Amino acid sequence: MKSRFVPYATTPGRFTLQIVSDIVIVLWTTLWVLIGMAVHSAVSTIAEFGRQVDSSAGGIGRNLDSASERAHRIPVIGDALSKPFSAAGDAAHHLAGAGHNLDTTATWLAVVLALAVAAPPMLAIVVPWLIRRLRFFRRKWTMVGLVATPGGEQLLALRALANRPLRRLAAVNSDPVGAWRREDVMAIRGLAALELRSAGIAAPRAWR
Repeated sequence: MKSRFVPYATTPGRFTLQIVSDIVIVLWTTLWVLIGMAVHSAVSTIAEFGRQVDSSAGGIGRNLDSASERAHRIPVIGDALSKPFSAAGDAAHHLAGAGHNLDTTATWLAVVLALAVAAPPMLAIVVPWLIRRLRFFRRKWTMVGLVATPGGEQLLALRALANRPLRRLAAVNSDPVGAWRREDVMAIRGLAALELRSAGIAAPRAWR
């Protein structure tokens, strides 16, 4: 019997199912992470466009502002000459602001859409899997601990009498209840082994 800290069954069938389920979960999670990343990348191209507009329009606006200031210094006609540059500069700054807003919105939207697309299918599979694995680990922890107690074998045998199918009980002993009452060691160990196997735990070698 392996350590109770190991979150895997010690019976071949259950162990194989657990390994297969783990592989499926890893592949499923990887698939949806990649899909989420693809969605994020696609929406992020809009954010990149917004950043480019912000950078380019902002640079043009600053150049126009500088040109407006220089034009304003020209005697007599400076005010009239600077107005077109100021108007164009204001338009460029408005465009840069729109690009910045697009960048901010698209960046936030990329994260939200990626999570909205990838999280539900991942959680729909991963959460039930995780709950089942935690239940298994808790059951294994309890049963392995019981085996180590003085009356653990008898308690597991009694649980087997209450929970296991009659044909399995009869396969251990033709009179399983009587054998348990007589404290027949081999019968008790056989019944306890049934209960352990139902939880995916192989019986200790000393019982075999």
